[in-house]
Amino acid sequence: MRTLHSSLIKPLIRLHSPFSTPIISPSPLRKQFLYLHSSATPSLQKLTAMADNKTAAVDGNFTSDHVSDSWYSVPDLRLRDHRFTVPLDYSLERCSSTKITVFAREVVAVGKEEQSLPYLLYLQGGPGFECPRPTEAGGWINRACEEYRVVLMDQRGTGLSTPLTPSSMSQVKSAEDLANYLSHFRADNIVHDAEFIRKCLVPDAGPWTILGQSFGGFCAVTYLSFAPKGLKQALITGGLPPIGEGCTADSVYKAGFEQLVCQNDKYYKRFPQDIEIVRDVINYLAESGGGVPLPSGGILTPRGLQLLGLSGLGSSTGFERLHYLFERVWDPLIVQGAKRRISDYFLNAYERWIGFDANPLYALLHESIYCQGASSLWSAQRIRALNDNKFDAIEAAKVGRPVLFTGEMIFPWIFDEVHALRPFKDAAQLLAEKKDWPSLYDIAALKDNKVPVAAAVYYEDMYVNLKLSMETASQIAGIRPWITNEYMHSGLRDAGSRVLDHLLAMLNGKKPLF
Repeated sequence: MRTLHSSLIKPLIRLHSPFSTPIISPSPLRKQFLYLHSSATPSLQKLTAMADNKTAAVDGNFTSDHVSDSWYSVPDLRLRDHRFTVPLDYSLERCSSTKITVFAREVVAVGKEEQSLPYLLYLQGGPGFECPRPTEAGGWINRACEEYRVVLMDQRGTGLSTPLTPSSMSQVKSAEDLANYLSHFRADNIVHDAEFIRKCLVPDAGPWTILGQSFGGFCAVTYLSFAPKGLKQALITGGLPPIGEGCTADSVYKAGFEQLVCQNDKYYKRFPQDIEIVRDVINYLAESGGGVPLPSGGILTPRGLQLLGLSGLGSSTGFERLHYLFERVWDPLIVQGAKRRISDYFLNAYERWIGFDANPLYALLHESIYCQGASSLWSAQRIRALNDNKFDAIEAAKVGRPVLFTGEMIFPWIFDEVHALRPFKDAAQLLAEKKDWPSLYDIAALKDNKVPVAAAVYYEDMYVNLKLSMETASQIAGIRPWITNEYMHSGLRDAGSRVLDHLLAMLNGKKPLF
């Protein structure tokens, strides 16, 4: 738990609330899932026949749709890799769709390889980030392996799942073709992939438990909406999405900018010396023709510098890491009369912090995760314009105010200033304008939910707003929210064993409802 300034610590809250509502008919996307899983359809007969062929899950054997490798080890864990060939577009007949690979890593405690264990699927945060690579038994994975066979699935387009990198996406020459391709990489198809994998791996295609962190929690709510029969339990950490129709991004960013003002205030109270340092950097950038070149070929501008808040303001140790980054912002003056310049150390560190070269999907798809039947139209940029009196970095530096960092927001100018993203500017614009996004949630199904759900909701979460999270919780029958300020959004990473243990206890009777 990160120590906060005493005046900023709010009372510790733990709230457990059940919700329940009547049954309403399924939505069109839910019907699509039901169609895919109905034994009456020829496409499912193919899928079921493939999934029931368990030779694919035996070391060294494979089917055309599933290849598994031999077990190997890291300290205290045994791991096995699986690769699945799945349709890019599940709405097409399987033979008609382009195929992609989805990678999943099976993890068990040493000595439990052949034991009959329930399965737990981990859904990674993002969008556009691969699953963690275990190096030893620690954190939440160690706790999960006490009783589960853990599946770490690289979501489509990430890690080893036909990764969409700047170099691989450059193979697509048309912005229209790329935007259409990318439209298949949201939560709905991630859930389709998960169901495909479950039917291959779990004996008798039984249900499994899912653990969704951040965007992985968004995917978990999509799973609850359209494929609940595949679930035994759902655990969510910092990931209850807004589920209203249309595009909910505006409400997300309105709440986000309000929270950012508080996070910036806390940061500068912790490190008041950084107020002047950041102002100096902003003035230097503004006076250097608006920015300085980055090692990759991009440009660091005043508004680009503000992006450091994305990683620095919302997770434990983020304040400290941001402060130490600015400690080395300037090159030392070792020759009399030399001009001051931003250090190569800082410029390289800045690009590692932003990380769009490794995970471009995050920038390309971020606002689309809030869209159902409506376009985002660069929501973060529009809402920022309403707050420009607070977030104009050059003006703040000029008049002597603290410069405020931004948070989890993608702006259109990023595709001009970040070298790795420049080739995808037109595709990003098409995605921002796209209106016909399919549904990601079925409120009627959620109100009739029968799957046990426990959710950690972080009181001061900068990424997933508390109020919006609780509005969603009120729509999911039977959910048990645990509201806490013990952890930030990174709670599962920082104290994974304790967080996972708490959520499991909420569902297995160790923490009674009353």
